[in-house]
Amino acid sequence: MIIAKQKKEENIAEYILYMWQIEDIIRGYQLDIDQIQKNIIDQYQQPEEVKKQIRDWYENLIEMMRLEHKEKSGHLQININQVNDLNDLHNELLQNPKEIQYNAQFFKVLPFLIEFRNKLHAGEEMNDVHLALHALYAILLLRLQKKEISKDTQVAIQHISGLLSVLSAKYKTWLNEEPED
Repeated sequence: MIIAKQKKEENIAEYILYMWQIEDIIRGYQLDIDQIQKNIIDQYQQPEEVKKQIRDWYENLIEMMRLEHKEKSGHLQININQVNDLNDLHNELLQNPKEIQYNAQFFKVLPFLIEFRNKLHAGEEMNDVHLALHALYAILLLRLQKKEISKDTQVAIQHISGLLSVLSAKYKTWLNEEPED
């Protein structure tokens, strides 16, 4: 909860990846709040009131996962909405003639995304941002498993990560802009 809040304010792509990891952690503990309490929440060096807030946060996520039937796989709708919001901004930037640098960066990344889409056998139902985040999350999982990552994949991930970093910065600016009258 504490890390999620900080990431959401600082870098939306990192926030989404973090929330996907939280979903997997919850699944790893079979949606058992007592196991999460013992193995995660109790490890925080926080006052009891903060630990209670963290537990409530986990309990709410568990309830959402149950209601949305995400106990085994998939992402919560709140996280999907974040991905879609980020993709909407991505599409706006691609249509904006003032965003030449963003467009150029995206078109450098596009071949990597196409290759990754083909490897996943993912159709158009997975938008560009979801695909880019999925690629980064897959690498995170490979690193956690201490699996070797090829040089070509590392280069691709570097480019994808760079694009998401720029997009996240633009998202933060976009959120903080004053609406026009």
